[in-house]
Amino acid sequence: MMFDRVRGCILGGVIGDAMGGPFEGQPGPLQFQEHTTWTISDDSQLTLATCESISELGHVSPEHIAARFVHWYRARRITGVGASTLKALRDLDAGLHWALTGAKGERSAGNGAAMRVAPLAFHLDPAIAGERQIIRDVCRITHHSEESYVGALAIVVAIRSLAFDGVSPSQLPTSVSQQLPDSRVRDRLIELQQLPNEVSLAEAGEFGTTGYVADSVPFALYAARSIERVPFDTLLRNVIEAGGDTDTIASMTGQIAGAWLGASSIPQHVIRSLSNAHEIERIVDQFAATI
Repeated sequence: MMFDRVRGCILGGVIGDAMGGPFEGQPGPLQFQEHTTWTISDDSQLTLATCESISELGHVSPEHIAARFVHWYRARRITGVGASTLKALRDLDAGLHWALTGAKGERSAGNGAAMRVAPLAFHLDPAIAGERQIIRDVCRITHHSEESYVGALAIVVAIRSLAFDGVSPSQLPTSVSQQLPDSRVRDRLIELQQLPNEVSLAEAGEFGTTGYVADSVPFALYAARSIERVPFDTLLRNVIEAGGDTDTIASMTGQIAGAWLGASSIPQHVIRSLSNAHEIERIVDQFAATI
């Protein structure tokens, strides 16, 4: 059962990224169009690199994850890199310590760390202070921002709540917000959970669907509530139609929904639509075997 949930989480995130990629940056509401460009972004590639690191060591090590990032970077396995991540990878490649490479300042509160942190949810319990610090350290490899860390923490808490604690998806915004420190991510989650149940994702998206972590993570959590009553691929389409940072938000929604459903409930034709699906599944299966 847990093996299936792990596979569902990581594959769900990769699928959301690939589905949403062609619509990134378009304002919503928009109309989802079927497409064949099922390629994944740098953040999904770094998620898979994180899986490889944990599979090799059997536990989470920020230093080892950073080294795996460099390995992928040098092997040209990372494409379409965003500015914050590119800076971190170049600094790592030049020999800078991993704790010093993450972007700082006003523009550093992006959602890259939150999008690639899902594998940590199956090895680290944020209720334990030392393990919460490891989550923070892994985030800092690319994003040295407290808000980015809180967004990543929210994703870890959401996935663990569904996979380990039996929390219902409909309870996620409330359950997760109660476990976060004071932050804009937490404030936005509280705002969204006060919306009437009949509000559509397009309407909820008016709160913000940008690449800023305080927009993207709360919206992904809010959207994932629907997985109990909406098919997986339909849910991702609905998220994408809200516009904005479509690949990232669909990816995080897919991770959370996949952790609830398990890979066995994701249509096989959807998984097979991924470019290089066989290699992705190999990495994911090796990681799932560590749980």
